[in-house]
Amino acid sequence: MRMTLAILLCKALRFAGKLVGKGSSLPGQFALKLCPDVLRRVKLPSYVIAVTGSNGKTSTVEMIASVLRAAGKDVVYNAEGSNQIEGVTTLILTHCTLGGRMKGDVLLLESDERYARYSFRWFHPTHFVITNLYRDQLTRNGHPEWVYDAILPALHPDTTLVLNADDPLVSCFAQGHDRIRWFGLESWSGATVEHQGIYHDGARCPACKGPMEYTLYHYNHIGHYHCPACGHHRHTPDFAATGLDLKEGILTLEGDTRLALSFRSIYNVYNILAAWSLCRLCGVEKDTIASVLGSYILKNGRMVTFTLGRHHGVLLTSKHENSVAYDTNLRYIRDTERPCTVLVMVDAISRKYFTGETSWLWDIDFDLINVSHVERVVLCGKYVHDLALRFDFSAIPQEKITCYSSIPEAVQALAQEGEEDLYVVTCFSDRDKLLDKVQRTE
Repeated sequence: MRMTLAILLCKALRFAGKLVGKGSSLPGQFALKLCPDVLRRVKLPSYVIAVTGSNGKTSTVEMIASVLRAAGKDVVYNAEGSNQIEGVTTLILTHCTLGGRMKGDVLLLESDERYARYSFRWFHPTHFVITNLYRDQLTRNGHPEWVYDAILPALHPDTTLVLNADDPLVSCFAQGHDRIRWFGLESWSGATVEHQGIYHDGARCPACKGPMEYTLYHYNHIGHYHCPACGHHRHTPDFAATGLDLKEGILTLEGDTRLALSFRSIYNVYNILAAWSLCRLCGVEKDTIASVLGSYILKNGRMVTFTLGRHHGVLLTSKHENSVAYDTNLRYIRDTERPCTVLVMVDAISRKYFTGETSWLWDIDFDLINVSHVERVVLCGKYVHDLALRFDFSAIPQEKITCYSSIPEAVQALAQEGEEDLYVVTCFSDRDKLLDKVQRTE
């Protein structure tokens, strides 16, 4: 009876919430108060897929949902991004019958890395994709190894783990677990034999803390590694990207399937690779996956095109307080090789916490845009002075840099002069502060 009442309450609150444009977490919160173990009582589909990690969760889930639907599966997933236990509860109960049977063939969950252990206390996924673990939101997440420890209790022995073989910390999840499938990227022209970047989180083995050796780096600490002390090493991928040409925008998977990349970023390659691997494990044919993922355009607003004055603009949204996300977007700009201006906006730091902690700005490799085709760098926002100090320690010539104390002031100035390409690098909280003042394009 309590389960049925919890489902009814959740459905009613969700309906009311949709009328006012809210309610993805609150219905689940009340349902859990009424029946704390409701997620143990409901009957879930045969496929329960979870995706977690520091970056790429939303994009990977979106791709998986599109592929599985193209393969004829009825997929239920948290498209709104509510990825903690309350949001997961709302999603499940609103798709349940009053008898507690969930509708659909697949339950696909983006799971917050810190709260996965709570979400999966009463049930466990059949497949668990872990994309990566990076420095991420210092105020909230501390160190990547702390996040690793937070995820570990969520892993069930009967779950098939789908792991990024190129991330040495993610690879540690395989220890003591029998059901492992690996994905990874083989050597390509953009890989380096020397580490590139300001910091090196792969310098020490996460298993024994001894010095780690790399034969190549894809980016940051992601690459091909081996620890001489304890033997911790990159496993041969079950699902491999065997060829990559970012300049031409071509990705080759498992040696025989070529995809065109709409977003030519190494970051996007790993998201595609994670989605490909999971869908292959679900029995989807290569041709079906390739037809969906080829030139796939993400719908989550991380990359938006617009016009501002005579500028053609591209908004590249980075995750808050996440230097790897910023580095990835800066590499994208570096590799375009077309004359451009780069606008960096920092008006808010965290979506969840009130903080003035800006030390993460010093982990971003802004020297990536110290290239001739970046003609100007414009800094703006509440934290423009923090940005300016950080850029004082970069190699970018000071005469290229202009500062504005507010976003509207910077936007107005850019609208009145120039016609070169414009790239905007910012976070989720500040994204709409720009988009409200420009003309979006398809």
